Amino acid sequence: MTKHTYESGRLDLPFVGICTFGKYPYVADWDRIDAEFAVLGAPYDFGCQWRSGARFGPRSVREASTLFAFGHAGAYDHEDDVEYLRPDAVRIVDVGDADIVHTDTAKSHANIELAVRKILSSGAVPVTIGGDHSINIPCINAFKDLGPFHVIQIDAHLDFVDERQGVRYGHGNPLRRAAEKDYVTGMTQLGIRNVSSTAKEGYDDARRMGSDILSVRQVRKLGPSAVLERVPKGVNYYLTIDIDAFDPSIAPGTGTPSHGGFLYYEVLELLDGLTKRGNILGVDLVEVAPDYDRTGSTAILAAQILMNLIGRIAHNRKR
Repeated sequence: MTKHTYESGRLDLPFVGICTFGKYPYVADWDRIDAEFAVLGAPYDFGCQWRSGARFGPRSVREASTLFAFGHAGAYDHEDDVEYLRPDAVRIVDVGDADIVHTDTAKSHANIELAVRKILSSGAVPVTIGGDHSINIPCINAFKDLGPFHVIQIDAHLDFVDERQGVRYGHGNPLRRAAEKDYVTGMTQLGIRNVSSTAKEGYDDARRMGSDILSVRQVRKLGPSAVLERVPKGVNYYLTIDIDAFDPSIAPGTGTPSHGGFLYYEVLELLDGLTKRGNILGVDLVEVAPDYDRTGSTAILAAQILMNLIGRIAHNRKR
């Protein structure tokens, strides 16, 4: 592989070129994925109970990610003294989007599940960008033959509603659907706060089914190290991040904002610790709705979190 520097080849600034995630190669043939991480878009938001618009999340996060496109060299973090995302050390591709059939939840979810299964069959870690949080349901379904694992949710809402008016696959249901899987061994649900869409019986069910639930205030009181000690060590994890886990002062671009949320470094410290504590099999990041944030800072936050997370998973696996 030719080594490019800032003095040779294309400068390739963020506003130049095609907006794949991080400007990584695009792979259209899902039977020819050859990478350690594959980024998938799931632009589905028919599961929303209030403000829609997360269907545009994958595009906005991809565009924002070009700001962090380290094609020439790795991303050096002076605090960690580590070069993350070096192109000669980790292979990342963008596989485009799962096909969405408007108003058809079953078909759209099936298409998302198929895409995640294709990524898994290649041996890559799927990194899925939603879409609303219901896309977590087909993502978890795709892991049926790859369990067991522990689910870690970073979110403002518990998302543990069983069924309302016949709805079982909306964005208020995904963690309940995950808890029902025999290959999900338990859950750690972080950032849950304020008035939630899940009633008290949902919280009771979650704890009965193996959930450890902490609010933002509880996480802050315990500190990151103590929180991480509550997570099973040395096991496989699936990580689902709802952008509304962050405070709306830094992430206004979402359908269901909730004040009192996390700040950037609080979540980054937790994610860094998780990559050292266990093995992350898959990731989804959901509920970025860019039309509610004209500054673009929510999409930038989402891209920055994903780039940092991928870099740390890759680095700490190789350690």
